[in-house]
Amino acid sequence: MKHDLGAEGQRKLSRLLLLAVVVLAGLNLRAFLTAIGPLASSVRKATGLGLQGMSLFTLVPMVLMGICAFAGPRLQVAIGARAAMIGALFLLFLASSLWLVLPDGVVLVAPAVLCGLGAAVIQAVFPGIIKTDFPDHVAVVMGLYSSMLMGGGALGAQVSPVIADWTGSWHMGLAWTAVPAAVALLISLVALPRERSARTGAPVTGALLRRPRTWLLMACFGLVNGGYSSAVAWLALYYQSLGWTSAASGKLLAVMAISQAAAALLLPALASRSQDRRLWIWATLGMQIAGYAGLALSPQTAPTGWVILIGAGLGGCFALSMVVALDHLDHPAHAGALSALMQGGGFLIAALAPWVVAVLHDASGSFVAGWLMHLGCAATVALLSLQFSPRGYARAMNLQGRPDASGEGYLTPTAR
Repeated sequence: MKHDLGAEGQRKLSRLLLLAVVVLAGLNLRAFLTAIGPLASSVRKATGLGLQGMSLFTLVPMVLMGICAFAGPRLQVAIGARAAMIGALFLLFLASSLWLVLPDGVVLVAPAVLCGLGAAVIQAVFPGIIKTDFPDHVAVVMGLYSSMLMGGGALGAQVSPVIADWTGSWHMGLAWTAVPAAVALLISLVALPRERSARTGAPVTGALLRRPRTWLLMACFGLVNGGYSSAVAWLALYYQSLGWTSAASGKLLAVMAISQAAAALLLPALASRSQDRRLWIWATLGMQIAGYAGLALSPQTAPTGWVILIGAGLGGCFALSMVVALDHLDHPAHAGALSALMQGGGFLIAALAPWVVAVLHDASGSFVAGWLMHLGCAATVALLSLQFSPRGYARAMNLQGRPDASGEGYLTPTAR
């Protein structure tokens, strides 16, 4: 009996440690991006970069997030999820530390690039880990992961200008993100099981890419997250152009990230009562539409309100999109691969958004056109998401029969 209680206690402890990894890993995936926005004016003065050059700090990492996500399933097969996670967290720590030693100039984009690579690997393998270890609580745990991801964005936006002012160095305002990366790395070394490996079957990337539903998920994810990447890149600078200080505009970005985190945690839990997530997705898209309209047409009337609407809409939609991708397939490795591909194509689309907004700004002299563009993207996704009915998942993925031990049966084309 004591042995059984001890085993049960160990299982609970193991589960709590894995939840700690969910929290800490999530906190590291956006802080390096949101840290840059409030310090954009200082970085521009030091580097001489224009708006299109500054967009590289967001564009390049997100392109890497997209490209590397496609390799995520194969990486899991090659080295296992544990090794991939630990290597990626070490890369985040190393890259953030580089802010302290690199000279001013365009070379400063390099740490952001490496951070994007580390974040890409984590984002590619983590949904599969959640599907495997929390099969009965996927929506709730994915919501926790997503909320921590957004919370890390709030942390980056809020802490970076404070540290920069305190130390007198914007380099320090960026390099502090090495600290949470180091903590996450140490906890992951303890918590992630050594026996974890994804070498139990061939990667299914090719089969998934032949499904139109995979491309639809990519498009919806990318169009929504383009709004996030643009807000991270330009929201603070937008309000600085309206007379706000860097600290005040950073707080506004932090408010957006906090509302993202709250919505990412709450909405998947509410949506877990039904497998049809569409009403909740439409609610998040409606919030985005209202928020972008406010930013474009009346930015000074209720800036905090507009930003809360956008943040809640983006955070809730991000988390629900991850849940919907995992809903499509029962086998954890295949569901994780589909999520990785959705993120891969989605982040490639989202990466272009800050650059497009910069081009629109240079052409019009204002960020208004960019916010209206994202309003249109949210409306487009609302129409596309009509197709996300749970009754159509099996047909959309062209499934046949029950999976074998490796789960391959789920991706067998239906006979014609």
